Amino acid sequence: ALRKIRDENDLVIDEGVLCFFAGPGSYTGEDVVEFTGHGGVVVTRKVLERFVELGAIPAGPGEFTQRAFMNGRLDLTQAEAVMDLISAQTSLALRSANEQLEGRLGAMCQDIRGALLSLTAHLEAYIDFPEEDIDPEVGEKLKQGLSNQRKRISDLLATADQGRILREGVRTVIYGKPNVGKSSLLNRLLGYQRAIVSAQEGTTRDTIEEVVNIRGIPLRLIDTAGVRESKDEIEREGIAMTHGQVAKADLILEMRDLSEPFEEAELPIPEGAKYLQILNKWDQEDSSWSSKDGLRISCETGEGFEELEENLMSLLSLDEEHWGVHSVAVNARHQACLLRGREALDRAISSIGAGEDPEFTSLSLREALGVIGEISGVVDTEEILGEIFGNFCIGK
Repeated sequence: ALRKIRDENDLVIDEGVLCFFAGPGSYTGEDVVEFTGHGGVVVTRKVLERFVELGAIPAGPGEFTQRAFMNGRLDLTQAEAVMDLISAQTSLALRSANEQLEGRLGAMCQDIRGALLSLTAHLEAYIDFPEEDIDPEVGEKLKQGLSNQRKRISDLLATADQGRILREGVRTVIYGKPNVGKSSLLNRLLGYQRAIVSAQEGTTRDTIEEVVNIRGIPLRLIDTAGVRESKDEIEREGIAMTHGQVAKADLILEMRDLSEPFEEAELPIPEGAKYLQILNKWDQEDSSWSSKDGLRISCETGEGFEELEENLMSLLSLDEEHWGVHSVAVNARHQACLLRGREALDRAISSIGAGEDPEFTSLSLREALGVIGEISGVVDTEEILGEIFGNFCIGK
């Protein structure tokens, strides 16, 4: 309905649409009234002040979603997915957030927990009747059942890196000597000029960080100062920052200059790092490079950039086909719970194999049940809830 909001003197503050959503079918599961006004800083503040005068209480960060969780409209993984949905930077991140919001991850965890609960109940039947030892065949079946759930937990843990990449991006450092085209690469991938490009060496003194979407994968590109011997104190500080960024990188793109005579690579690359050497200035290639293999591009003309994208996806083993239609990826909190759950299952499996008292096995299984339950909020603590919902903005 169209309604006016009036102040204490009956003067109109704003006019807008008033909607009523009856619980339990509303977002929070409670009776909810929403007012949609014209917007604007002053009028919105005045409307809110009037509502508070009439007895309303301002919402805290994430309070609407927290109420939805408390009222059983969402499990904890779905509540977290709301934040992932808002902050998604690529189509794959959006797809993953929607899969989680629909309850797929929560359902998988609940299924694992249900299977463990059944196995625990079967084991504890022997504790209730201590005069009966566990039959070796029954023990093997218990071990097999626990091993099956352990594998399912491991499969979920395998998505942790993918989840971090979707939420935070691949930390990609552009690395090389001065004037090889690092800033030009950043600008070309972004599609606009973000960094100053100059023929003068040492133009980039600080790091520049931007996110670009490459075939659905967010790359957090970091342009760095060129590495060389320098007497300039500010430039030396920039070079030290470059080495620090390289040490933290998920992916290193080392740029080399084809227009200069060939030299053996001199820049250090951390052992085990994912690394791609890029040969820039293809359009100005010096003859000394003719027998050298490598990924050739030209930031000036755009040549070679399709091959660059293909190489990046291959190196990261990430693309839309790899993720599949159903993409569930756990976050850091889920990962910590799953690791603790797997460790507890390992102790339970070892306990059965060693023929220990079933009570020891039961303790480990109950620990696994607890931490798996924390993922979807079946088992929760105020500390966990405060941390999750405290990261939301007001009104979500």
